[in-house]
Amino acid sequence: MGKYIKELYYITHIDNLESILENGVLAHRIIEDKGIQYTPIYDAEIVSRRSKRQVTGQCTLWDFANLYFQARNPMLYRVVHEKGLEQIIVLGVRRDIMNTPDVVLTDGNAASSSSAIFRGPEIRKHITEITENTQDIEWWSEADGTKRKIMAECLVPQSISHSYIQTIYVANLDVRTEIYRRIGNANIQVVPQPDIFFQPTRKIELAANLKLVEGDMFFSKLQTLTISVNCVGVMGKGLASRAKYQFPRVYVHYEDLCKEKKLRMGRPVLYKQEQSRDLELADEPATMGNGLTETWFLLFPTKDDWRKKADIAGIRRGLEWLSANYRSEGIKSLAMPALGCGLGWLDWSTVGPLLCATLADLDIETWVYLPTEKRVPQDQLTSEFLLRK
Repeated sequence: MGKYIKELYYITHIDNLESILENGVLAHRIIEDKGIQYTPIYDAEIVSRRSKRQVTGQCTLWDFANLYFQARNPMLYRVVHEKGLEQIIVLGVRRDIMNTPDVVLTDGNAASSSSAIFRGPEIRKHITEITENTQDIEWWSEADGTKRKIMAECLVPQSISHSYIQTIYVANLDVRTEIYRRIGNANIQVVPQPDIFFQPTRKIELAANLKLVEGDMFFSKLQTLTISVNCVGVMGKGLASRAKYQFPRVYVHYEDLCKEKKLRMGRPVLYKQEQSRDLELADEPATMGNGLTETWFLLFPTKDDWRKKADIAGIRRGLEWLSANYRSEGIKSLAMPALGCGLGWLDWSTVGPLLCATLADLDIETWVYLPTEKRVPQDQLTSEFLLRK
């Protein structure tokens, strides 16, 4: 059953950890009936909605402890946004919990009426499909159903014994230290894994406002995300391809610019999206409060035609335009990929110093995302190498 499943995941507040290690992961009805003190991570409206979804017989979702097949999902995105990285932990639960009698699986968010519920022999029949819809997914969308499917759940009646918990995932070393302070050595691995929490896996500070990072740029909380493009309207591969799928309005704007011959080397174009990207990523966005962040996109031409090698001279002119215009355009913070590397066939040893020396002079927070195609040598990640004039 589910041979690709490493473990299942429970998302909770750090303040609940001691109780969970004593009592296990409990169904919400048990928590309510016994008056157990806990710190909620979901608002009352979401919790109430789950109480109304019938699962089997007279039992609703309140009668089950719920686990996700994928921790990095819209619910985690929401609670990290609302509570902060220091407050949220993810518990890794042994996969054999699925052998529990009367366990139930869903092929998406269990609270959604669109999600099917599987019991008994149906589980074995559908587990492969559930696994494929949840594992190794970089992004999700309301339009194609992936936002619902990536939140597929394993529902365990009543409770999950603490003995099934094998890992505690946290966003950083500070949270790990806090957990050890609270529980000591509980024979459970506490693993900092920032990518689960939508954070870069590595940061290198080059200057006061400039960092090199490894991670997924499209989850950056910076205001403006840079997308490297060509000038003929083709988003076929790489970051541009992801942008085409993830931000269709940006793609339509980009196509229009190319058709009208308004996109050219040396002149990036800023697309100021009005809707918050958080509304697309977070579960139940309609119930979210204030503090949603706006996301703009800087369409940065790196080559005239997608078939050609990236044009380093054109990239230089584009960076000069950015330096001269970022204030007047209203850019408050900036995420920048390694322009021209990868599919542009330029090398970091050439691109890195150009990018970093220019961006270090901006008085806004700027992150440069390192190439993912190959590891950059350590001596090319230093301020001495990258900030030389």
